[in-house]
Amino acid sequence: MSTTVAEELAAEPEVPSQQGSLAAWILLLVGLSIVVGALAGVFWSGVVTLPSYQIQPDGSAVIGEQGLSQIVAADVWFSITGALVGAGLGLVVWKWFHPLGWPTSLLAVAAGLLAGLACWRFGTLLGPGPFEARMAAAQAGDLVPVSLELQAWSALAIWAFAAVTPVLLISSLGPDDEEVALDSGRGDQAEPEEHAEVDEIGVLTTDET
Repeated sequence: MSTTVAEELAAEPEVPSQQGSLAAWILLLVGLSIVVGALAGVFWSGVVTLPSYQIQPDGSAVIGEQGLSQIVAADVWFSITGALVGAGLGLVVWKWFHPLGWPTSLLAVAAGLLAGLACWRFGTLLGPGPFEARMAAAQAGDLVPVSLELQAWSALAIWAFAAVTPVLLISSLGPDDEEVALDSGRGDQAEPEEHAEVDEIGVLTTDET
């Protein structure tokens, strides 16, 4: 039995809980967020150039202005990575959970934050290690790279904002389900048929049935 496009759009979308367990879908989203965040952490640790402190003969450590800017650049790259990864996760969340309604936005925020934490954690593990321990063991003339760390924790908010943005945009710009259903109902109403007849004096008349 064939269906029209309007009927398919007006059909009630399937809720993830009807396709399986809603908890299983959420766990799948959690796993996806962690994996994607870990891969983002590998990218983050590879793209950032860590500056180094130089140990002086008197035991002090100095770093140049370029090194200070490189420390800030680590947060910038983290934010850029979060904007891209978060937007992708937001599209996935919308695809999987949009029949749930407004909780979809909360799931998108949670997925973005979880991916951001995974990126920060795995990126830190791939870095040179704790800075204080390496600084304590350094000798005069050594170069001690700084640890890969976030200087501004607010950068994590970018991951959450980027993840929820596609959900909000698609839900606000997409067609309303009630309007689609109304248009479909109107299309089902058959238009009255017109019959043409010629009366006794030769005048053409039409009647609707």
